[in-house]
Amino acid sequence: MSNKLFYLISTVFLSFNVVAQDANFKNYTQKIGGSPQVYDMVAIPGGEFMMGSPASEKGHKADEGPQHKVKIEPFWMGKYEVVWDIYDLYTFKNMEKEMAARHPDTEKSVQKTDASTRPSPPYVDMSFGMGRAGYPAINMTQYAAIHFCKWLYEKTGVFYRLPTEAEWEYACRAGSKTAYSFGDDAAKLDEYAWHRKNSDAAYKKIGQKKPNAWGLHDMHGNVMEWTLDQYIPDYYSKKPAGEAYAPVTELYPTAVRGGSWDDEPADLRSAARTPSKPEWKILDPQLPKSEWWMTSASFVGFRLVRPAKTPSAEEIKAYYSPKLIEDY
Repeated sequence: MSNKLFYLISTVFLSFNVVAQDANFKNYTQKIGGSPQVYDMVAIPGGEFMMGSPASEKGHKADEGPQHKVKIEPFWMGKYEVVWDIYDLYTFKNMEKEMAARHPDTEKSVQKTDASTRPSPPYVDMSFGMGRAGYPAINMTQYAAIHFCKWLYEKTGVFYRLPTEAEWEYACRAGSKTAYSFGDDAAKLDEYAWHRKNSDAAYKKIGQKKPNAWGLHDMHGNVMEWTLDQYIPDYYSKKPAGEAYAPVTELYPTAVRGGSWDDEPADLRSAARTPSKPEWKILDPQLPKSEWWMTSASFVGFRLVRPAKTPSAEEIKAYYSPKLIEDY
Protein backbone atom coordinates (compact mmCIF):
# COMPACT_ATOMS: atom_id res chain seq x y z
CA MET A 1 0.00 0.00 0.00
CA SER A 2 1.37 3.42 -0.94
CA ASN A 3 1.99 6.02 1.76
CA LYS A 4 -0.48 8.30 0.03
CA LEU A 5 -3.25 5.69 0.12
CA PHE A 6 -2.45 4.78 3.72
CA TYR A 7 -2.68 8.45 4.69
CA LEU A 8 -6.03 8.78 2.90
CA ILE A 9 -7.51 5.71 4.61
CA SER A 10 -6.17 6.80 7.99
CA THR A 11 -7.66 10.25 7.55
CA VAL A 12 -11.06 8.82 6.67
CA PHE A 13 -10.88 6.42 9.63
CA LEU A 14 -9.97 9.18 12.06
CA SER A 15 -12.69 11.42 10.66
CA PHE A 16 -15.21 8.62 11.09
CA ASN A 17 -14.20 8.19 14.73
CA VAL A 18 -14.64 11.89 15.41
CA VAL A 19 -18.06 11.89 13.76
CA ALA A 20 -19.03 8.74 15.65
CA GLN A 21 -18.08 10.33 18.95
CA ASP A 22 -19.84 13.57 18.06
CA ALA A 23 -22.96 11.64 17.10
CA ASN A 24 -23.33 10.62 20.76
CA PHE A 25 -23.02 14.20 21.92
CA LYS A 26 -26.61 15.30 21.58
CA ASN A 27 -29.57 16.32 23.68
CA TYR A 28 -31.04 13.58 25.85
CA THR A 29 -33.54 12.99 28.62
CA GLN A 30 -32.38 11.58 31.94
CA LYS A 31 -34.90 9.28 33.56
CA ILE A 32 -35.07 9.44 37.35
CA GLY A 33 -35.31 5.80 38.41
CA GLY A 34 -38.11 4.88 40.78
CA SER A 35 -40.32 7.71 39.56
CA PRO A 36 -41.99 9.08 36.43
CA GLN A 37 -39.74 12.16 36.60
CA VAL A 38 -37.26 13.07 33.86
CA TYR A 39 -34.68 15.82 33.37
CA ASP A 40 -33.87 17.18 29.90
CA MET A 41 -30.20 17.80 29.08
CA VAL A 42 -28.97 20.04 26.25
CA ALA A 43 -25.63 19.44 24.49
CA ILE A 44 -23.45 22.56 24.77
CA PRO A 45 -20.58 22.61 22.23
CA GLY A 46 -17.11 23.49 23.46
CA GLY A 47 -15.43 26.70 22.36
CA GLU A 48 -13.91 29.99 23.47
CA PHE A 49 -15.64 33.18 24.56
CA MET A 50 -14.96 36.49 26.21
CA MET A 51 -16.10 36.20 29.82
CA GLY A 52 -17.31 39.30 31.62
CA SER A 53 -18.63 42.55 30.22
CA PRO A 54 -17.06 45.70 28.77
CA ALA A 55 -17.15 48.89 30.83
CA SER A 56 -19.38 50.38 28.13
CA GLU A 57 -22.18 47.85 28.74
CA LYS A 58 -25.23 49.37 30.43
CA GLY A 59 -25.41 48.00 33.97
CA HIS A 60 -21.74 46.90 33.97
CA LYS A 61 -20.20 46.36 37.42
CA ALA A 62 -16.53 46.26 38.38
CA ASP A 63 -16.61 42.53 39.25
CA GLU A 64 -17.45 41.73 35.61
CA GLY A 65 -14.08 42.89 34.36
CA PRO A 66 -11.69 42.79 32.84
CA GLN A 67 -13.09 40.70 30.02
CA HIS A 68 -10.89 37.71 29.32
CA LYS A 69 -10.88 34.77 26.94
CA VAL A 70 -11.94 31.42 28.38
CA LYS A 71 -11.86 28.00 26.73
CA ILE A 72 -14.79 25.74 27.54
CA GLU A 73 -14.91 21.98 27.01
CA PRO A 74 -18.19 20.50 25.74
CA PHE A 75 -20.81 19.59 28.33
CA TRP A 76 -24.51 19.03 28.78
CA MET A 77 -26.66 21.45 30.75
CA GLY A 78 -30.17 21.16 32.13
CA LYS A 79 -32.74 22.62 29.77
CA TYR A 80 -34.55 23.91 32.84
CA GLU A 81 -33.82 24.59 36.48
CA VAL A 82 -34.24 21.55 38.76
CA VAL A 83 -37.90 21.41 39.83
CA TRP A 84 -39.50 20.49 43.14
CA ASP A 85 -40.96 17.34 41.56
CA ILE A 86 -37.43 15.90 41.38
CA TYR A 87 -35.82 17.65 44.34
CA ASP A 88 -38.49 16.40 46.74
CA LEU A 89 -37.56 12.80 45.88
CA TYR A 90 -34.11 13.59 47.25
CA THR A 91 -35.29 15.50 50.32
CA PHE A 92 -38.01 13.08 51.37
CA LYS A 93 -36.75 9.49 51.49
CA ASN A 94 -40.25 8.14 52.18
CA MET A 95 -41.59 9.87 49.08
CA GLU A 96 -38.84 8.25 47.04
CA LYS A 97 -39.73 4.81 48.41
CA GLU A 98 -43.46 5.30 47.89
CA MET A 99 -42.87 6.41 44.32
CA ALA A 100 -40.64 3.39 43.70
CA ALA A 101 -43.37 1.07 44.97
CA ARG A 102 -45.43 2.18 41.99
CA HIS A 103 -42.46 1.49 39.71
CA PRO A 104 -41.14 -1.91 40.98
CA ASP A 105 -38.81 -2.29 38.00
CA THR A 106 -36.68 0.53 39.43
CA GLU A 107 -36.45 -0.65 43.04
CA LYS A 108 -32.66 -1.03 42.79
CA SER A 109 -32.25 2.68 42.17
CA VAL A 110 -33.79 3.38 45.58
CA GLN A 111 -31.55 0.82 47.28
CA LYS A 112 -28.52 2.60 45.82
CA THR A 113 -29.56 5.92 47.35
CA ASP A 114 -30.88 4.61 50.66
CA ALA A 115 -27.73 5.73 52.48
CA SER A 116 -27.48 9.07 50.70
CA THR A 117 -26.78 12.09 52.88
CA ARG A 118 -29.90 14.23 52.92
CA PRO A 119 -31.38 17.15 54.81
CA SER A 120 -33.84 16.41 57.57
CA PRO A 121 -37.35 17.18 56.25
CA PRO A 122 -38.28 20.85 56.73
CA TYR A 123 -41.12 21.75 59.05
CA VAL A 124 -42.34 24.53 56.74
CA ASP A 125 -43.29 24.59 53.07
CA MET A 126 -40.06 25.66 51.39
CA SER A 127 -41.92 26.99 48.35
CA PHE A 128 -43.46 29.55 50.73
CA GLY A 129 -46.79 28.99 49.02
CA MET A 130 -45.62 30.23 45.62
CA GLY A 131 -46.15 26.90 43.86
CA ARG A 132 -44.55 23.47 43.74
CA ALA A 133 -45.38 21.10 40.86
CA GLY A 134 -43.48 22.32 37.80
CA TYR A 135 -41.79 25.14 39.70
CA PRO A 136 -38.04 25.40 40.30
CA ALA A 137 -36.80 24.06 43.62
CA ILE A 138 -35.55 26.92 45.80
CA ASN A 139 -34.10 27.67 49.23
CA MET A 140 -31.28 25.10 49.19
CA THR A 141 -27.66 25.88 50.04
CA GLN A 142 -24.82 25.20 47.63
CA TYR A 143 -23.89 22.30 49.93
CA ALA A 144 -27.36 20.79 49.50
CA ALA A 145 -27.25 21.24 45.72
CA ILE A 146 -23.93 19.35 45.58
CA HIS A 147 -25.39 16.48 47.62
CA PHE A 148 -28.43 16.39 45.35
CA CYS A 149 -26.00 15.83 42.47
CA LYS A 150 -24.41 12.97 44.42
CA TRP A 151 -27.82 11.42 45.07
CA LEU A 152 -28.64 11.61 41.37
CA TYR A 153 -25.28 10.06 40.47
CA GLU A 154 -25.92 7.16 42.84
CA LYS A 155 -29.38 6.76 41.35
CA THR A 156 -28.44 6.95 37.66
CA GLY A 157 -24.73 6.15 37.43
CA VAL A 158 -24.27 9.41 35.51
CA PHE A 159 -22.00 12.14 36.90
CA TYR A 160 -23.79 15.44 37.42
CA ARG A 161 -22.55 18.59 39.12
CA LEU A 162 -23.09 22.33 39.37
CA PRO A 163 -21.71 24.49 36.55
CA THR A 164 -18.68 26.68 37.00
CA GLU A 165 -19.23 30.41 36.59
CA ALA A 166 -17.49 30.22 33.22
CA GLU A 167 -19.63 27.31 32.00
CA TRP A 168 -22.76 29.05 33.19
CA GLU A 169 -22.00 32.34 31.41
CA TYR A 170 -20.88 30.54 28.25
CA ALA A 171 -24.14 28.58 28.13
CA CYS A 172 -26.21 31.65 28.93
CA ARG A 173 -24.61 33.66 26.14
CA ALA A 174 -25.13 30.85 23.61
CA GLY A 175 -22.68 32.50 21.24
CA SER A 176 -23.82 36.07 21.90
CA LYS A 177 -21.57 38.98 22.87
CA THR A 178 -24.35 41.28 24.03
CA ALA A 179 -25.72 42.16 27.46
CA TYR A 180 -28.40 39.48 27.18
CA SER A 181 -28.43 36.32 25.08
CA PHE A 182 -30.96 37.95 22.75
CA GLY A 183 -29.24 41.35 22.40
CA ASP A 184 -28.73 44.60 24.29
CA ASP A 185 -32.33 45.82 24.37
CA ALA A 186 -33.75 45.23 27.86
CA ALA A 187 -37.19 46.06 26.46
CA LYS A 188 -37.26 42.53 25.01
CA LEU A 189 -36.50 40.90 28.35
CA ASP A 190 -40.15 40.10 29.07
CA GLU A 191 -40.06 37.61 26.20
CA TYR A 192 -37.25 35.64 27.84
CA ALA A 193 -37.34 36.20 31.58
CA TRP A 194 -39.24 36.68 34.81
CA HIS A 195 -37.93 39.65 36.77
CA ARG A 196 -39.07 42.24 39.29
CA LYS A 197 -41.15 44.20 36.79
CA ASN A 198 -43.23 41.30 35.43
CA SER A 199 -43.22 38.50 38.03
CA ASP A 200 -45.92 39.72 40.43
CA ALA A 201 -43.44 39.08 43.27
CA ALA A 202 -43.18 35.31 42.82
CA TYR A 203 -41.30 32.72 40.81
CA LYS A 204 -43.00 30.93 37.93
CA LYS A 205 -43.23 27.47 36.39
CA ILE A 206 -40.23 26.57 34.28
CA GLY A 207 -40.12 26.97 30.51
CA GLN A 208 -42.82 29.60 29.99
CA LYS A 209 -40.46 32.10 28.38
CA LYS A 210 -38.44 31.84 25.17
CA PRO A 211 -35.20 29.82 25.34
CA ASN A 212 -31.82 31.17 24.29
CA ALA A 213 -30.18 30.17 21.01
CA TRP A 214 -29.00 26.87 22.48
CA GLY A 215 -32.41 25.89 23.83
CA LEU A 216 -31.93 26.73 27.51
CA HIS A 217 -34.88 28.27 29.34
CA ASP A 218 -34.84 30.75 32.22
CA MET A 219 -31.11 31.45 32.13
CA HIS A 220 -32.16 35.06 32.62
CA GLY A 221 -34.33 35.42 35.70
CA ASN A 222 -36.95 33.27 37.44
CA VAL A 223 -34.48 32.02 40.06
CA MET A 224 -30.76 32.63 40.50
CA GLU A 225 -28.59 29.54 40.10
CA TRP A 226 -25.75 28.18 42.22
CA THR A 227 -22.35 27.67 40.61
CA LEU A 228 -19.24 25.84 41.83
CA ASP A 229 -17.23 29.01 42.36
CA GLN A 230 -16.16 31.06 45.31
CA TYR A 231 -17.26 34.62 44.59
CA ILE A 232 -14.14 36.80 44.37
CA PRO A 233 -14.87 40.38 43.21
CA ASP A 234 -11.52 40.89 41.47
CA TYR A 235 -11.04 37.28 40.36
CA TYR A 236 -10.95 38.14 36.67
CA SER A 237 -7.94 40.41 37.14
CA LYS A 238 -5.89 37.83 39.04
CA LYS A 239 -7.26 34.54 37.71
CA PRO A 240 -4.35 32.11 37.09
CA ALA A 241 -3.95 31.10 33.45
CA GLY A 242 -5.77 27.86 32.73
CA GLU A 243 -7.68 27.79 36.02
CA ALA A 244 -11.19 26.50 35.35
CA TYR A 245 -12.88 28.01 38.39
CA ALA A 246 -12.34 29.40 41.89
CA PRO A 247 -12.74 26.51 44.38
CA VAL A 248 -14.75 27.24 47.50
CA THR A 249 -12.45 27.66 50.51
CA GLU A 250 -14.56 30.03 52.62
CA LEU A 251 -18.21 29.94 53.62
CA TYR A 252 -19.01 33.31 52.09
CA PRO A 253 -19.53 34.34 49.47
CA THR A 254 -20.12 31.81 46.71
CA ALA A 255 -21.16 32.79 43.20
CA VAL A 256 -24.77 32.78 42.03
CA ARG A 257 -25.81 33.61 38.46
CA GLY A 258 -28.75 34.64 36.31
CA GLY A 259 -30.72 37.03 38.48
CA SER A 260 -34.24 36.24 39.67
CA TRP A 261 -37.91 37.16 39.74
CA ASP A 262 -37.00 39.67 42.46
CA ASP A 263 -34.22 41.47 40.54
CA GLU A 264 -34.01 44.44 38.21
CA PRO A 265 -33.33 43.76 34.50
CA ALA A 266 -29.67 44.85 34.74
CA ASP A 267 -29.04 42.05 37.25
CA LEU A 268 -30.21 39.47 34.71
CA ARG A 269 -27.45 40.25 32.19
CA SER A 270 -25.29 37.32 31.03
CA ALA A 271 -22.19 38.65 32.80
CA ALA A 272 -23.89 39.74 36.04
CA ARG A 273 -22.49 38.09 39.19
CA THR A 274 -24.12 37.80 42.61
CA PRO A 275 -22.41 36.84 45.90
CA SER A 276 -24.24 34.66 48.42
CA LYS A 277 -25.07 36.32 51.74
CA PRO A 278 -25.33 35.18 55.39
CA GLU A 279 -28.82 36.71 55.57
CA TRP A 280 -30.02 33.92 53.31
CA LYS A 281 -29.71 31.63 56.35
CA ILE A 282 -31.76 33.75 58.73
CA LEU A 283 -34.14 30.80 59.15
CA ASP A 284 -33.18 27.15 59.66
CA PRO A 285 -36.36 25.19 58.84
CA GLN A 286 -34.98 21.82 59.96
CA LEU A 287 -35.44 19.58 62.96
CA PRO A 288 -33.03 18.37 64.20
CA LYS A 289 -30.51 21.10 63.40
CA SER A 290 -27.54 19.98 61.31
CA GLU A 291 -25.44 21.31 58.46
CA TRP A 292 -27.20 24.12 56.63
CA TRP A 293 -29.14 22.43 53.85
CA MET A 294 -31.74 25.12 53.35
CA THR A 295 -31.96 28.87 53.17
CA SER A 296 -34.61 31.56 53.24
CA ALA A 297 -33.61 32.64 49.74
CA SER A 298 -36.79 32.04 47.76
CA PHE A 299 -35.01 33.36 44.68
CA VAL A 300 -32.16 30.81 44.53
CA GLY A 301 -32.22 27.42 42.79
CA PHE A 302 -29.89 25.51 40.46
CA ARG A 303 -29.54 23.49 37.29
CA LEU A 304 -27.24 20.59 36.44
CA VAL A 305 -24.34 20.09 34.09
CA ARG A 306 -22.61 16.93 32.93
CA PRO A 307 -19.13 17.18 31.37
CA ALA A 308 -18.72 15.40 28.03
CA LYS A 309 -15.57 13.80 29.44
CA THR A 310 -16.43 11.79 32.54
CA PRO A 311 -14.05 12.50 35.44
CA SER A 312 -12.07 9.74 37.16
CA ALA A 313 -13.53 7.92 40.15
CA GLU A 314 -11.17 9.88 42.41
CA GLU A 315 -12.29 13.20 40.94
CA ILE A 316 -15.95 12.28 41.32
CA LYS A 317 -15.42 11.29 44.96
CA ALA A 318 -13.61 14.56 45.66
CA TYR A 319 -16.39 16.60 44.06
CA TYR A 320 -19.11 14.90 46.08
CA SER A 321 -17.13 15.24 49.33
CA PRO A 322 -16.56 18.97 49.69
CA LYS A 323 -14.54 20.07 52.68
CA LEU A 324 -17.12 20.82 55.35
CA ILE A 325 -16.68 24.49 56.16
CA GLU A 326 -18.00 25.51 59.59
CA ASP A 327 -21.69 26.40 59.34
CA TYR A 328 -21.77 25.07 55.77
